[in-house]
Amino acid sequence: MRRALALCKLGVVQTLGRFRTAEARRLVMTLLGVALAVALMVSVTSVAVGLASGSTVQGDDVDYWIVPEGGSASSIAVSVEGPRLGAVHQTTHEIEADDRVTYATPIQLQILQVTAGNSSEYVLAAGVIPPEDDQHVIGLPTTALTTGDPHYDNGTYNGSWTGEAVLSSAAADVLGADTGTTLNASSTDHSFRAVDVAEADIGTGLGPVPVMLVHLSELQTITGTASGDQADQILVSTNDPSVERELTGIYPRTDVLTRSGVGGASLSTTSLPLAVAVAAFLTAVSIGALFVATLTGLDVIANRATIAAQGAMGFSRRSQTILVLSQVVTIAGLGGIAGTLLGVGGIFGINWASTAYLGVGNVATFHPLLLAYGPLVAIGIGLLASPYPAWLARRTNIVEVLDQ
Repeated sequence: MRRALALCKLGVVQTLGRFRTAEARRLVMTLLGVALAVALMVSVTSVAVGLASGSTVQGDDVDYWIVPEGGSASSIAVSVEGPRLGAVHQTTHEIEADDRVTYATPIQLQILQVTAGNSSEYVLAAGVIPPEDDQHVIGLPTTALTTGDPHYDNGTYNGSWTGEAVLSSAAADVLGADTGTTLNASSTDHSFRAVDVAEADIGTGLGPVPVMLVHLSELQTITGTASGDQADQILVSTNDPSVERELTGIYPRTDVLTRSGVGGASLSTTSLPLAVAVAAFLTAVSIGALFVATLTGLDVIANRATIAAQGAMGFSRRSQTILVLSQVVTIAGLGGIAGTLLGVGGIFGINWASTAYLGVGNVATFHPLLLAYGPLVAIGIGLLASPYPAWLARRTNIVEVLDQ
């Protein structure tokens, strides 16, 4: 064991000393190859850390869904006697009072049987509070809907009935409806009128979902959820991620989920950060190991005379293998340190670029463990790359080389 440690120490000293010789250029090239691979890995892994910690948002807006505990916004789910949020109009008004919030709206989702002429089909009805600005909720524009929620009338539900509905093209197709068509919901005397038809972003593997966008209070009235002012979730649109902290305390036993794009249907899933980190790791290890193995192999060939001299001095094949291994790992380790520092710089570069050009800040998140992660992976790269140069060293014919 002592002999092996002494040989490793000798290999490290020899490697460091060679940086002051004519061989320095070849060593620096190997070191830079590892450094670039590790820098890329650290930078990309920092993005994965950001995704996992929830600090990363996708797109120009930062949107949050407040849902009952255990709920999910990864797909449009319709609650059937499931938990709902209460007093949503007042809560939404309080959320919108925050200057950082662009707008907020409760969303109630309900399957309704709707009749248009001779056609009767089930559609997904979504009740919302249309904002003043042109926005999209679950993929449909709210422009054609009257701003606010007139029928709510400060909780009396005696305000004017607008009966306005925006249909998705899928809903219009199945109902045979168009702008101006009267829509009758089953089990109620109230009716709606299609004021717009637009493409929606909601779909399943079997095709688009027929969707109807209406005022929240009107949907509450026909579904019996006006009592308690109930909704399934609240959407908060903002471009400031710091809002999330305040949203978590609004309702007990609720989750605040992050998504991008008002009405978009896709969300980051918990597997994405792991996939990003694993991809970065595998890329760095494979490229780094191939690069190091190739260049250190060329280095061994160029230094066959030194290897032969060591053999003549009594160094066994095993000892020479340990020397080569320690030299390769030393170069890779130095490259890992340099690459980690470059990667940390890359984190700041990614955040600056995302803020300047995409309007999204804190895409990449620094974690202290990254300082150890880079060098450790680099050492692993060195260990993976060392068998090839070690094999070349063992093949060196001492007599043949010394005779030259």
